[in-house]
This record gives sequence, C-alpha cells and structure tokens, in this order.
Amino acid sequence: MRILVVEDDVQIATMLTEAFIGRQYEVDMVQDGEVAWHWLNSLDYDLVVLDLTLPKVDGIKLCQQLRARGAAARNATVPVIMLTARDTIADKVLGLDAGADDYMVKPFDLDELMARTRALLRRGCASANPTLAWGDLRLNPSTCEATYQEKALNLTPKEFALLELLIANGRRVMSRPIIIEKLWSQDESPTEEAVKTHIRTLRQKLRCVEAPDDLIETVHGMGYRMKQIV
Repeated sequence: MRILVVEDDVQIATMLTEAFIGRQYEVDMVQDGEVAWHWLNSLDYDLVVLDLTLPKVDGIKLCQQLRARGAAARNATVPVIMLTARDTIADKVLGLDAGADDYMVKPFDLDELMARTRALLRRGCASANPTLAWGDLRLNPSTCEATYQEKALNLTPKEFALLELLIANGRRVMSRPIIIEKLWSQDESPTEEAVKTHIRTLRQKLRCVEAPDDLIETVHGMGYRMKQIV
C-alpha cells in the first residue's frame, strides 16, 4: 500500500511518514500542493493524507482538481484524509464537499488517524475485486494473504507488493527501474540489485509451494512478467 503525505509542517510530515513506514506502508512526502499534483499524476496511491493549508495549491483546490477528473484518471478516486487546524463545521463541510473522504482536526491522535487510514484502505479494497489471480496463484490485497493451489505463501510486505504488481500487469514487462518507482518511496535509494534479490527470494518461496520455476519470467535486458497461462 502506497500513501502520499502532503503536509508543509515538517515536524508533522516527518512524524506521519515514520508512523506509516513503521506499519509497513510505502510513503512519499511532499510539502506543497503543486508538487503533490505532480506526484498524483505520476504514481498510483492507495491513500492521500492532505493538509488543508498548503503553499502554491491549497488542499481544497488540490482535492477538487483530483475529483474533477474522470473516474478512469490516475488517482481520481483515491481516498483522501484531510488534516487541518480549522475546526468549524463550515470548514469541515468545505473539505468534505471538495471530495475528502475523512476530516481530522489538528492536533489529532495518531492512533485514531491510523485506524481511519485502515478503514479507508479496507473500503478501497472492498470497492474493487478483492482478489487477484494468475492461474492457481491468488492474492488478497485487503488481507495481504497469498496462496498457490490453496497453500499459503509467507511473504514479506515488499514481496507481496512485488507479486501484486506483476500479477496486476500480467504479460506486460516490468523493468527494474519501473518496479523501484512503483514499490519504493522517493526517500529510499534501492539499487536494481535489490529488485533482483526480491525476485529471487519470491521465486524460492513460490517453489516451496510447488509453483513452476518460471511462473515469474525474466525477459532478458528488459525486466519481468508473469508466465503465460495456458
């Protein structure tokens, strides 16, 4: 799961980022609405935590821009939690009418924010097909469970995210730079060797449940994709 934190208060932004990373989420952090708009047009997110008062483009306008696009556009329907120091009913109505899914007033309780995050992520998973499948391989993003022929795969969060990405793209080749862009935050600096290591351990775990050795194919010089289902 990938979260975008849009907050110009460095202390709050850092606290949120560390809290999400500690709960195994991938996080990108930006401090103004203009940069946030760029990221929202470049990467896919499962949740946006959005401050109302931001430099360049404020949270209300950013949320309105996001919701004004067609449902098929990138991140047009991503859940948004709006954070603000403004606590009047009128301000809450303004935020919700702009397209926010939830609204929290600063100072907020971190445990409550995390609970609301989980609730919105569950809702997002439930609104789509909760299970991804490739032959006998099954992934449930809402529970982070993976099985092959009903045998459980014990995957790390990164391995699960990598397998989810590959299945979602099927026969489309995913290069190592694209995998890094999709699965690591902008603050991390993994090498392509890290991707190769995750692919190798993922294949080992798939072999342990008697999946074919070439279920994840290497397209030499290009990247990886799932094996054609016959």
